[in-house]
Amino acid sequence: MIDVYFLRHFPFFEHLGEDELTEIAPLFITRKYEKGANVFFEEEEGDELYIIKSGVVKIYRDDNAREIILAIFREGDFFGEMAVLQNEQVRSASARTLEQSTLYVLKRFDFISLLNRSPDIFIKILETALDRLRRANELITDLTILDARTRIVRMILRLTENHGLQNKEGLLIDLKLTHQQMADMTGTVRETVTKILLDLQNQQLIRIDKKKIIICNINGLRHLIEP
Repeated sequence: MIDVYFLRHFPFFEHLGEDELTEIAPLFITRKYEKGANVFFEEEEGDELYIIKSGVVKIYRDDNAREIILAIFREGDFFGEMAVLQNEQVRSASARTLEQSTLYVLKRFDFISLLNRSPDIFIKILETALDRLRRANELITDLTILDARTRIVRMILRLTENHGLQNKEGLLIDLKLTHQQMADMTGTVRETVTKILLDLQNQQLIRIDKKKIIICNINGLRHLIEP
């Protein structure tokens, strides 16, 4: 069962009262995953929505034996929404944990029950799903027409939007990512990522500390990808 305090601070449910939150909390199942565990696979049928209580999960596709990371989600994010928005939905991508994770799981049957109590939730989830579709289309465009340097800089800026935290040095991307994972996010190779990140550091646009990127000059980064 989901923690009511966590549920209260989740954007989709913040408009619900305490009694309603207590009533819907038992609909959620808690599952724990070790680092590197598969949550689901592309092309398999799914009927579950996942909310991340703790940990990090990557969404990816296998393209000609090459892994392409589409998104990375962390505590407070949700994924797998299409499986509850559509009946008998086949997964369009796979999900795997990047670290030990605890997920709250909601079955489609219970999701429909939840909508009957609060129809506004459907609109909020649909808006997020459409925004993610737009971002996925942007990623496809990036991989098709942009050079490696531009793709990597755009990836850094996207990560800043989703995971950036202000600190005394600038904006910290609060995710530990390997160069290979960043290569899988940009359709390039690890050596290219290493070379371009080093160049960005030499320009004092970013700094890397314990596998986390710190943005020292975000306007300078944006200038690199301006037409």
